[in-house]
Amino acid sequence: MRCPFCHHDETQVLDTRVSEEGDAIRRRRRCGKCDKRFTTYERIELIMPAVVKKNGSRTEFAADKLRGSLMLALRKRPVAAASLDMAIATIEEKLLTSGKREVDSGYIGELVMQELKRLDKIAYIRFASVYKNFEDLAEFQDAIAEVGQPRKS
Repeated sequence: MRCPFCHHDETQVLDTRVSEEGDAIRRRRRCGKCDKRFTTYERIELIMPAVVKKNGSRTEFAADKLRGSLMLALRKRPVAAASLDMAIATIEEKLLTSGKREVDSGYIGELVMQELKRLDKIAYIRFASVYKNFEDLAEFQDAIAEVGQPRKS
């Protein structure tokens, strides 16, 4: 580790601790040349796969776009913010653990549909109607039948 003060290449670790959140390692260091002390933090760097759009272009995964899509589908629906956050975390975890460097936007759409189907059937139908680009009423009815349950009289 290079000293931020004199840029000397050799520093000594004086103390190592895990952060209170448990997501980082804090190291207290001393420069071997200028004897100044400083703190460094080590954190895990997780890289989301790139998204390959329908037209073949590639873009970075954007968590805010994912949240926006889910919030739009769930607009005015009785779904708790914690449930939305858990759905987003589930989708992101599946993307990270896929081990892929690139994923099709369609795969992300399918993950969103799985989570919406679990969270709220109406939101699922809203999202599916846009995502699947229904051509006619029969396709819309099929989607409703997929999530619908027979009513008891």
